[in-house]
Amino acid sequence: MAKKKHVDATQAFEAALANRKEEQYTLRLYVTGMTPRSTQAITNIKKICAEHLEGRYILEVIDLFQQPHLAQGDQIIATPTLIKQLPPPLRRIVGDLSNTEHVLVGLDLRKNS
Repeated sequence: MAKKKHVDATQAFEAALANRKEEQYTLRLYVTGMTPRSTQAITNIKKICAEHLEGRYILEVIDLFQQPHLAQGDQIIATPTLIKQLPPPLRRIVGDLSNTEHVLVGLDLRKNS
């Protein structure tokens, strides 16, 4: 009879958490010009990324006034809109991103409480 391998749940959790901290995030922020709302969204996401994703994110800011054809590919119907492309699952967050807790939950960096 084969012995069952005992897995320490704490070790498994810590290993999963360590892997999560190494994931690369790919984010796209869609804005329309340099309106106050667009500027605020850019400032907010840069701050959130610097504090929570340092060294492990790519942020692309897309101005739909300059590149309107890109709105169709990601089905953008409102701006500002942040799209988390990687890691899966894909997520969309609409607004100026001023609610940091909401953004962190949307990026799967915090559990929804």
